[in-house]
Amino acid sequence: MNGLANRGVEVLAGSRAGSWYGRGPVTPFAFDFDDEDTIARLGQEWRDNPPDLVIVATGVLTLDDGTGPERSYRHLDPAAMARVLYLNTIGPALVAKHTLPLFPRDERSVFAALSARVGSIGDNRIGGWHSYRASKAALNMLVRNFAIELGRTHKQAIAVGLHPGTVDTGLSQPFQKNLPEGQLTSPEESAAYLLGVLDKLTPQDSGALFDWKGERVEP
Repeated sequence: MNGLANRGVEVLAGSRAGSWYGRGPVTPFAFDFDDEDTIARLGQEWRDNPPDLVIVATGVLTLDDGTGPERSYRHLDPAAMARVLYLNTIGPALVAKHTLPLFPRDERSVFAALSARVGSIGDNRIGGWHSYRASKAALNMLVRNFAIELGRTHKQAIAVGLHPGTVDTGLSQPFQKNLPEGQLTSPEESAAYLLGVLDKLTPQDSGALFDWKGERVEP
C-alpha cells in the first residue's frame, strides 16, 4: 500500500477492522468476506469514482483454531476444508463480482488476487496441503474465467493471479525453519516486486498466474 501511496496514487485499504497503521495517504475501509453486503456497498459507493486497480491480498493456510494444512488425505475435515475454500476462493470471487463491473471499458484496469505456486496442478510434485492447494487452484481458474469474460467488453482490462513468494508473515511463520538462505522476503519487498510485475502486464497476460519475478507459473 505504501508503495502505491508513495507514487501519489489514491489508495483505499480494506480489512475486517477497517483500520490502517502504515504511512502515507491511505484511506481505510471495512469489509468482511462473511458479509457480502459489505462488499456490495463498496461497489455502490465507488460507482462514480471507480478503481482501476483492485488487489485482493487475503488468504489463509492455517485456520484460527490451528487446523491445517493437511499433510495427508487422512487428515481431511469437511468443515475446515470448506472454510479454507471460502476464504481463499469464494471471498476473492465476491470482490471480483462487485468491482469488475466498475472497471472503465476504454482504459487499462487490473484485478489481481494473491495466489500461490502450490496451486499449480502441473507443478505439484509432493502433494499434501490439500485444502490450500485446492483453494488456490480454484482461484487460478476463476481468474482465468474473469479474464475471458472481461476481454469481451473491456479490451484493456487485466485479471491475474500473483504468487508473492515466501513472505515473512503469520501465514508462513510456522514453515520458515528450513527455508534456504535468501528465500524469505519481507512484506515490503514482496509488495514492491509485485507492483513491478503489475506495471509490466498487458491485456495479453490476462488470465495467467505470475510469480514475484514476473515469470509465468504453469497452471
